[in-house]
Amino acid sequence: MTLLDSAMGCAVQTQMPAGGGYTTLEAKTNLVRAITAETGTLRAIGKLVHVGKRVATAEGRLEDAAGKLYAHATTTCLIL
Repeated sequence: MTLLDSAMGCAVQTQMPAGGGYTTLEAKTNLVRAITAETGTLRAIGKLVHVGKRVATAEGRLEDAAGKLYAHATTTCLIL
């Protein structure tokens, strides 16, 4: 969840004005595959879905080098 929260937060941050900020209102994570020592390197991908005046939403994916999905998430952020 921490990796996905960071990736989604970075996606939202790209649309904030200088000095602007946000905070998470809600987050949902789905774990779809076990992560083990043999899994190897994972990549957290954050994608902005919507930015409004007061609320932003984003989604995230946690994938291995072959693109296999390990977890996915969504977040809703309050723009401060």
